[in-house]
Amino acid sequence: MKNTISFIALILLFASCKSTSSITTTKKEESKKSVVKDLIYTASESLGVRYKAGGTTNHGYDCSGLVFTTFNSENIKLPRTSFEQSKIGYVINRNKAQKGDLIFFKTNRSSQINHVGLIVEINDEEIKFIHSSTSKGVIISSTKEPYYRDSYAQINRIVE
Repeated sequence: MKNTISFIALILLFASCKSTSSITTTKKEESKKSVVKDLIYTASESLGVRYKAGGTTNHGYDCSGLVFTTFNSENIKLPRTSFEQSKIGYVINRNKAQKGDLIFFKTNRSSQINHVGLIVEINDEEIKFIHSSTSKGVIISSTKEPYYRDSYAQINRIVE
């Protein structure tokens, strides 16, 4: 009888540990969703702001300045340039992209990464991202556009 009670107590202990870890995972996932939502909201507040080389304010942004400032609003410190930002977090497969990931490009036949955006939406084979374009300022673009389709380099996950 004593062994049976000990065995039941042991089963209950394992069961309670398992349910506790599920709750922790859920809280972590909710926290990530909240940070990603806030990042996208913050970046979206700058839609329409003009392009400015070296810019990090609503008076003008360059692409990495927008990402730098947006992540800084959540106390996530990133390097200042798109090339250096591409070395942070970890590179993921394009088909694993999520909202809040950074998407990098090698534009104008550059041999190294020189442009970055924040992923805001994913549909089938299309990824939409907010970024600062030299010609249009802060806008949302798509990987279906030939310019970005042809210059795509990688996606990095920063927020886990």
